[in-house]
Amino acid sequence: MATRTASDTASASRSTRLRSSALGITAGLIGWFILVELVSGILQGYYVPLFSDIVVELGVHDSDVNWFEAAQLLLSALVVPVLAKLGDMYGHKRILLIAAVLTAGATWWLAFADSFWTFLIAWALQGFYVVWLPLEIALIFERGRAQNHGVSLTRRAAGLLVVGLEAGAILGALAAGRVFAATGGDLTATLIVPAVAVTLVAIVIWLWVPESTPQPGRSLDTWGFVILAWGLLLVTGALAWMRMIGELGLGDGAWWAVFGLLAAGVVVLVWFVLFELRQQDPAIDIRVLRRPDMWPVQATAFLIGISLLGAQGPLSTYAGTDPSLGYGLGLDATERSNIIGVYLVSLIVGAIVFALTSRRASPRIVLIVAALLVGVGYARFIPFHLELWQVLLNLSIAGLGCGALVGAMPAAAAAAAPLGQTGVASALTNTTKTIGGTFASAVFGVVLAAGAGTIASQTAASLGGYITVWAVCAAGGFLAAVLLLFVPKVAFADAEGAHVLA
Repeated sequence: MATRTASDTASASRSTRLRSSALGITAGLIGWFILVELVSGILQGYYVPLFSDIVVELGVHDSDVNWFEAAQLLLSALVVPVLAKLGDMYGHKRILLIAAVLTAGATWWLAFADSFWTFLIAWALQGFYVVWLPLEIALIFERGRAQNHGVSLTRRAAGLLVVGLEAGAILGALAAGRVFAATGGDLTATLIVPAVAVTLVAIVIWLWVPESTPQPGRSLDTWGFVILAWGLLLVTGALAWMRMIGELGLGDGAWWAVFGLLAAGVVVLVWFVLFELRQQDPAIDIRVLRRPDMWPVQATAFLIGISLLGAQGPLSTYAGTDPSLGYGLGLDATERSNIIGVYLVSLIVGAIVFALTSRRASPRIVLIVAALLVGVGYARFIPFHLELWQVLLNLSIAGLGCGALVGAMPAAAAAAAPLGQTGVASALTNTTKTIGGTFASAVFGVVLAAGAGTIASQTAASLGGYITVWAVCAAGGFLAAVLLLFVPKVAFADAEGAHVLA
């Protein structure tokens, strides 16, 4: 009996050392990835304060800036699923490094681009950074799964990565103007700063990020990705055209082009689904997407993309609207940027709270509560929008929910995915979120343009247009909460016995 006890004690000691070693390696990995996401955030926040100077440098109109966003969103929607699948096939670190090198090259190109078209192409190619987070989630999950705590570890890590991302966005926004002033208005020198940052991150990934174990016998469903690309091109093209109709006030005939492109896109996507169901190793496993612990997560990503990506433009224009119209806050550019800053801080707080509470609370309940916060925050805009403190409170509530969901969705998708599909499952949350944001941006542009000039102004959108925007965002949050109720109660949990590490 004593011998068995000693043996058990020695075994437990060895197990504890192995777990501690694994946790130490993973903690170091998370630290490097927080640095990567910090740079990703810098890329997302650095250029926005410089757009006016970029427009002047390139000799284009302010409205042409919209093409930058459209090109980058389109490229990310196309390449993220492909790169994520390649990560599952050949190793997530390898593809993460390739994406970082491509992003670095595009960022250096941006610094020296001297025409609208070269800047547009470089800006689109910079969108490869969008695949960083899904690949990082897959790397963390795969390393944690070997010790049976991949799910809980990934949830906590995802929250920390979002903190790094949003902190980087704030840092980038604050640094850009100061660097521009320090360089005497030299735009090229100013744009070299993020290029250096991405180059350093590529070196960090190369030297210090360990590789995952790719699954043997996998193949790239080239035709599946081609069909998916055409479907996404048609749908996003229709949405981009819809937004242009709102911005340029094109005639009714332009709507036929929108309907035609959208219908063609839907047909191609249906073809894609039928094609994938016949493939042995599909580009995107439709059978996995139909699982009750997967489809609500992807639907939530789409719905949250509506408010996270689509509502920021309307928020900025509302904050700048002259309150003499009976609504709006009449804030200047600096004051409007402060509002966005408060929103970003609330995203960080939401991500931190998610990382902390996911240890003890059911991750399914955390997701539902986060979605409800988004719905409540935007629903409050409908009656409470005339005072600055009301707008800040509404945004803070919605931001808490969005911050939690941004980290939760890729982790939840990875947890629901079978072995060898964590990368593409995580990446799909980004693709569906992007499509949701693009759809919302197009619809909101039309809604706000339809009401412009109806009340004492030729440029301001109507209050009814803004209320419609807020109502759609609120409905998206509430609908996401309802859909998440269909997720099994035991979803997103570690394997049996993993509580020791949670």
